[in-house]
Amino acid sequence: MHKTISGPFTVRNLGAGGWQLTTQAGVEILLRGVGAAAPEILQEAGLASLRLEWSTDAVRVTTRDAQGVRSLLSRSALVHEPCPRLYEKLPLASFDADAQRFWRRVFGLIRIPGGRYLLRFIARRGRSKPRAAKA
Repeated sequence: MHKTISGPFTVRNLGAGGWQLTTQAGVEILLRGVGAAAPEILQEAGLASLRLEWSTDAVRVTTRDAQGVRSLLSRSALVHEPCPRLYEKLPLASFDADAQRFWRRVFGLIRIPGGRYLLRFIARRGRSKPRAAKA
């Protein structure tokens, strides 16, 4: 399995062999267990692209920049690609206009001083107590 990601990248050393690379589009790559050659390859200005190739025991990271094409090995690589419209088509629950108005009023009452007590009084008044049955 492989993935190619275009740059430019912002590179951050996380220490202990960990690196975070972020693109302007918000794609994040987390590399763990990177070898000693990582600082000189990853911190070069102008990384144009990364190619990640996963195998059973490691991930080969191939970079392309002004220096040419260079490779290094990483123990693991995680790619996070944001998907802002992911939930757009799902039938998620939503409030209708009446429910929105109700909750706006409730939170409006809570904001005023003593509103919590007023809301508690209104809620108690609305409840009816069950009457004991006569025998």
